[in-house]
Amino acid sequence: MSLFTLIIVVVGGYLLGSIPFGLLLTKWAGMGDIRDIGSGNIGATNVLRTGNKKIAIATLLLDMAKGLVAVAIFGTLFTNIYAPILAGVAAFIGHCFPVWLDFKGGKGVATYFGIIFAFSPAIGVIAGVIWLTSAFLSRYSSLSALITVTLMPLAFLVFGMPNHFFAMALIGLLVFWRHKENIGRLREGTESKIGQK
Repeated sequence: MSLFTLIIVVVGGYLLGSIPFGLLLTKWAGMGDIRDIGSGNIGATNVLRTGNKKIAIATLLLDMAKGLVAVAIFGTLFTNIYAPILAGVAAFIGHCFPVWLDFKGGKGVATYFGIIFAFSPAIGVIAGVIWLTSAFLSRYSSLSALITVTLMPLAFLVFGMPNHFFAMALIGLLVFWRHKENIGRLREGTESKIGQK
């Protein structure tokens, strides 16, 4: 991969991922700044705490789309096998650290799912089943995400996609790091459950 291609893929993926849909949609809906509500996060889980399920679902789908579109676009534009992988990682980083919000973004789970579906719809379905099952049993969005990202690198190995293993492992580690406060609250038993305002 040439340096020019690398720059285009990384910058393009980052910019796509950095669009703060949660913030934009809640402001558009007249709910103020989502960063002043609940956990202060711009992701769908915190948007749900406003009580507006439609805006929360829209945020979830659009944040997923960022990862999916980044992988699809750069995977189509460039034949190099690593282009879509790098674009996906860059989109995830863009969501978590958007330049427009002083690098304070979401935790990346929805974008992570979009990336997985772009890499492999079959693995995306598996990831969704794991998350939904964990969420149903625990009622914790954060715990469900952590369980899912732990298992996904192995899923890519099982499905014969070793080139994606390290990217998914890296993103998984970033998801854990972004959830460090949630992990602390889970240990203390003070973590908010799904649907809790």
